[in-house]
Amino acid sequence: MQLIGMLDSPYVRRVAISLKRMGLPFEHRPVSVFRHFEQFRGINPLVKAPSLVCDDGAVLTDSSLILDHLEHLAGPQRALMPRELAPRRRALQLLGIALTACDKTVQAVYERQLRPAEKLHQPWLDRVLLQVGAAYAALEAEIAAAGPYLLGPELTQPDVTVAVAWRFTQFTIADLVEASRYPALAAWSARMEALPEFVSTPLD
Repeated sequence: MQLIGMLDSPYVRRVAISLKRMGLPFEHRPVSVFRHFEQFRGINPLVKAPSLVCDDGAVLTDSSLILDHLEHLAGPQRALMPRELAPRRRALQLLGIALTACDKTVQAVYERQLRPAEKLHQPWLDRVLLQVGAAYAALEAEIAAAGPYLLGPELTQPDVTVAVAWRFTQFTIADLVEASRYPALAAWSARMEALPEFVSTPLD
């Protein structure tokens, strides 16, 4: 398998860390949707990161859909998503919050970095940051009440995705989302980032 995309994308990074955690062999190809647009287009005409090129040549797009496929490849012993209904629904709830934080952080980054300064729409940026703050406030409360991991004694996909989301936000818009407002989340994320799969998959 080949994972296509840059690790400064939280979506690429969550897939790469998950692949390592599940023990699935893969090749990472750091192709940028910006700097290598035509090269990426030759792999996937949608030019969407991450893209996963399967061993038979099929190309999968979207991190959550890719991870769903990888869960089946890994099997129940190595999968990162719970199989039983209640904990799985809980995992999906946490993933929805973390992915909202990712999505809204991306929107804030694009608003600040890609739009000409004279055309920056502050009301839109304020709204996006309100959503980012709501997501991290919810995760702060969850982590403060959790054990070593969000769903119990074992690391699951919500742990990966929450940690990746927080690191991405702090890497890109730390001046807008202050870590001091979320001390439990910041400390917990630092512990996640010290795990081997995270250390070997750096954002920067």
